[in-house]
Amino acid sequence: MRPFRFAVQTSSAADAKTWRQRARDAESMGYSTLYVPDHFGEQWGPLVSLTVAAEATERLNVGALVFDNDYRHPVVLAKEAATLDVVSEGRFEFGLGAGWLRSDYEQAGMPYDGPGVRIERMAEGLAIMKALWTDGKASFSGKHYSITDAVGDPRPHTRPHPRICVGGGGRRVLSLAAREADIVGFNATLTAGYVGPEAAATATADRFDERVAWVREAAGDRFDQLELQCHTSFVHVTDDRRAFAENLAPAFEISVEDALQVPLVLVGTVDQMCETLTERRERYGFSYWVVSSDAGMGPFAQVVERLSGT
Repeated sequence: MRPFRFAVQTSSAADAKTWRQRARDAESMGYSTLYVPDHFGEQWGPLVSLTVAAEATERLNVGALVFDNDYRHPVVLAKEAATLDVVSEGRFEFGLGAGWLRSDYEQAGMPYDGPGVRIERMAEGLAIMKALWTDGKASFSGKHYSITDAVGDPRPHTRPHPRICVGGGGRRVLSLAAREADIVGFNATLTAGYVGPEAAATATADRFDERVAWVREAAGDRFDQLELQCHTSFVHVTDDRRAFAENLAPAFEISVEDALQVPLVLVGTVDQMCETLTERRERYGFSYWVVSSDAGMGPFAQVVERLSGT
């Protein structure tokens, strides 16, 4: 089993001073990484905010969870990502996704293609970016992108490229992650384009068993090289985990006992959380856990301190 590490996801702050202090706090609390989402709603731009966070810290990794491939041309994103990896001296984790939030596309006036098309386009984009980072140049002719003698400058600090994180809840994107990524992120199914009943129905423990099996099959011999990540959407340190689960269970339309087994839910005392995470690592292989800063970066730090590196 890989040792535990933890990340915190946050999106904005009242001002630059608060943002820098949050990054420093995450570092001092033992979090491995500070992640920023990539949406068009109420959040800071990820590339600038990640650069500031990296400058404010010494050991903290930074990354997007995840960049939407459709929002930036891969030649543009490859340059920005390589630059951030250079200025952070290798502390950049490159997360890439096919896009899922329908409202982003509607607000920006971009066509919201089907998931298969978006995943296919992301696969092409990732191939281009890998070539730019690894070879320093790229020519590519695909269904969605056509580039000629594109220059990959600067080259990333991390060779051959920054650690790549790809994830999702469907078989196609998880299989792509298994073949191409270093970190595979697991989530519920979001093909509806918003977080709703479909996502809740596919967040059960047995569905995550299925997802891990897909990744294992697609990865083949490289499975043991992968770091498996899970973003816990519901994290709450409490002495009464059952009461919290009773309020949450109706959203998933499952029993209280089953709600406590959902990998996206982590609730209880620090001891209970540590026990739960250890059990989930044994069951799924998840060693890299992401929590939201809104869920209590400080209280959860007790879990981080106890489990990181073990």
